[in-house]
Amino acid sequence: MIAIDDATPQDIPALCDLLDLLFAQEADFTPDRAKQERGLRLILDDVRVGAILVARDGAHVVGMVNLLFTVSTAEGARAMMLEDMIVRPDHRGQGVGLALIEAAIARAAAKGCARITLLTDEDNTQAQWFYGRAGFRRSAMIPMRRAIP
Repeated sequence: MIAIDDATPQDIPALCDLLDLLFAQEADFTPDRAKQERGLRLILDDVRVGAILVARDGAHVVGMVNLLFTVSTAEGARAMMLEDMIVRPDHRGQGVGLALIEAAIARAAAKGCARITLLTDEDNTQAQWFYGRAGFRRSAMIPMRRAIP
């Protein structure tokens, strides 16, 4: 049976394994374990930054989603950025992703968030279909980035 709960620092190796899978399929990112560990610790060490929800099958982490909190002046309320949603391939199609999304939406509501924003690769139609089923819609906004050296 799958259980959803908060990640702990002891989960970091398993979370890095999941991020390796995710970043290997994304166009803009590549796996870098040291960076991933640092980023995960930044989230886990400060509840004001966000939370990481994990899906566990017994003692094994089989899925994750990062929840990062910010403030939206457009909404006049807190907002959440949903990042790094990934389920192990051998656990896909079993409701794990849906359980993670539902837990993320519940956490956003509990934290007083008025909106959740997420990004997917433009060609990842399967992810877009999945998020659409969960009530997410395309935005007229486009993402732009600038690296800071």
